[in-house]
Amino acid sequence: MTRLPVPPFGFDDAVRKVRIAEDAWNTRDPVRVAQAYTPDTRWRNRAEFLDGRAEVEAFLTRKWAAERGYRLIKELWSHGETRFAVRFCYEYHDGSGQWFRAHGNENWEFDPAGYMAVRHASINDVPIGEADRLFRWPQGPRPDDHPGLTELGL
Repeated sequence: MTRLPVPPFGFDDAVRKVRIAEDAWNTRDPVRVAQAYTPDTRWRNRAEFLDGRAEVEAFLTRKWAAERGYRLIKELWSHGETRFAVRFCYEYHDGSGQWFRAHGNENWEFDPAGYMAVRHASINDVPIGEADRLFRWPQGPRPDDHPGLTELGL
């Protein structure tokens, strides 16, 4: 089975692939998100190393239990035929109600069927006040008319 679009990626397909990933992550559904990765996917997320979909699903389950009110925006930074550099920001609050904006960069590599085989993520969390939040759409995918990272000055 393929996961469109598939390599080799042109610019429009790369932008589309990033938005598909953003929309999936904004569902906060670990099972759905994990299905975008190869069964033997390899990840580095901050200082955590994951191997395979089952570990990705468990990681995402833990992540979204701790990161409440999660809303994410991704933006293509650069792409090749099978690899992307992506930048992103997401906002969330912890159990005490403290809000954060996480800024990060990812490197992605896709297999021929369009599944992500490798993901490397570097992320920094910055505490913000509730009044400083910029991602205020209803929980779920970002509305098409909501500004992206560049438009928000992030």
